[in-house]
Amino acid sequence: MTNQGWHDDMTWLRSLYNWTMEKAAHPAAVWWLAFFCFLEASFFPIPPHPLLGLMCLAEPKKAIRFALVATLASVAGALLGYAIGWGLYDSVGVWLIGALGLDDSFPVAACYLREYDWQAIVVAGATPVPFKLLTITAGFVAMNLVTFVLASLAARALIFMTIGILFRLFGAPIKRVIDKYLGTVTTVFVILVVGGFVVLTQFRSTDEEIADKCDAATEVRTI
Repeated sequence: MTNQGWHDDMTWLRSLYNWTMEKAAHPAAVWWLAFFCFLEASFFPIPPHPLLGLMCLAEPKKAIRFALVATLASVAGALLGYAIGWGLYDSVGVWLIGALGLDDSFPVAACYLREYDWQAIVVAGATPVPFKLLTITAGFVAMNLVTFVLASLAARALIFMTIGILFRLFGAPIKRVIDKYLGTVTTVFVILVVGGFVVLTQFRSTDEEIADKCDAATEVRTI
C-alpha cells in the first residue's frame, strides 16, 4: 500500500472514530444502550458490549452509570426471554432458536441449567455464550423465577460493571492511547475478533457432541 493510500485509510478511520465518539456522547445514547441491552437479552443477535465500551470511552466519568443502565436493561430483557421460553416456546421460541442458529446449543443449555441451576446463568452470562440462549432456556425448564432474576443480575453486573469500573478508572489514559495510535489499536482489535471466531469454531464440534447426549433435555418440560 502506498503512503497516500495509507493516509486516505487513516483519514477515513479517524473520521469514523470521531463520528462514533460524538454519537456515543449524545444524551440520547443512553436510551439506545438500554434498548439494545434489553433486546439482546431476549432475541437480538448483536451484543451491546461495543456500544457500552464506546460510550464509556467517550465519557469516562459516566462509565459506571452507563454500566448500571446496561445491567438493569439486560435483566429486564432477560425476563422477556424467560417468558418466551416458559409460555411461548412452541410458537415463538422454536422459531427464534432456529433463526439465531442455536438449535444445537439449546439442548446443551437445558442440560446445564437442570444440572447447575443458577451457576450456569452466572457463568454463561459473563462469557461469550449468547445470553438470550440462557434466558429462553431458563423459561423452558421453568427455573425458579427469583433465582433466575438474581443470577441474571449477578451475571450481567459482573461483565457490564467491570467494563464501567475499568473505564471510570482508566478511561482517560485509554482514550489518549487510542487517539494517538488509532490504526494500531484497530488492527489489534480485528486480530482479536478473528482469533475469537477461530476459537469458537474449534469448540463447535464439542458442543455438537454434548448436544447428542442432551437431546432428551428438551423432550420433557417441568412446568
